[in-house]
Amino acid sequence: MNAIPLTWYLMLAALLFVIGLFGVLTRRHAIGALLGVELMLNAVNINLLAFWRHLHGTASAQVFVLIIITVAAAEAAVGLALILNVYRVFHTVDVDEINLMKG
Repeated sequence: MNAIPLTWYLMLAALLFVIGLFGVLTRRHAIGALLGVELMLNAVNINLLAFWRHLHGTASAQVFVLIIITVAAAEAAVGLALILNVYRVFHTVDVDEINLMKG
């Protein structure tokens, strides 16, 4: 018994993905871009669960979502560590001001 239609989940995931994409493309700070990537990963999780529930009628896709959340947490930790090291070298987290190629 699924009270909420699949299209509502898909619209929510699409909205979340667009907000995350907008955040990645428009943020000047690396931390804002990292948050946008996290929003896009959460949109993928919503899509995965919605389709799995719609096609199979069970919630066994939760294992896959937990794996994706674990990978996203590890990605956030590594990204934050990289941002901290870039800040130590360049004294800024503004993506436009950091040019690693000219070093």
